[in-house]
Amino acid sequence: MKIGIIVAMDKELEQLQKMFDSKDVIVEKCGIGKVNAALGAAEMIARHHPDIIISSGCAGGNGDELQVQDVVVASEVTYHDVYCGAAIDNTTQYGQVQGMPARYAADARLLATARQLASQNHGFKIHEGLTVTGDWFVDSREKMQQIVALFPELKAVDMESAAIAQTCYKYGVPFVSFRVISDIPLRDNDAAQYHDFWKHIAAHSFEVTKGFVELIMQ
Repeated sequence: MKIGIIVAMDKELEQLQKMFDSKDVIVEKCGIGKVNAALGAAEMIARHHPDIIISSGCAGGNGDELQVQDVVVASEVTYHDVYCGAAIDNTTQYGQVQGMPARYAADARLLATARQLASQNHGFKIHEGLTVTGDWFVDSREKMQQIVALFPELKAVDMESAAIAQTCYKYGVPFVSFRVISDIPLRDNDAAQYHDFWKHIAAHSFEVTKGFVELIMQ
């Protein structure tokens, strides 16, 4: 099995590349945001033909039960900044690109693997739920409140996962988003938790992704 892992930033790439030395695990950086993510996923599929793609890296978290360094595996993903209107098709939902699914469901096998990992005691917590994506770094409580008002059940917010999921949907590649929580915007001020995560916490935060990949490859 060949696994593609896509991250957005150099510091995420650095953390993950040192964990994998197999030619069957390709870790690549796409760059930040939806366009970069879609291009990165399409290029990975064209060059490497992976059997699955994982959107990895960090994300903002939502929910009383979440803490920094917890992990969110997306049961489904959508956009928090897409609205196609109701003038032509009044069935299109907020977050949905018209003509595409309202939400992109994670591959069932990958989701089951994440649940298996969550049931084991690794010293970290894995939460399952909705991840939303948009071209906005959520660095204020006010912005997070706006997003939560639209998607009250969301667990994580990032800038790439839905775009990678949409690309994988188009090309028929199984997909999952597996994100370490770097900050909780509703409990934060000016992204202080996010900066602290990279200064003091991130070093061992991506071990969970390694465990996830090892389970997949068994």
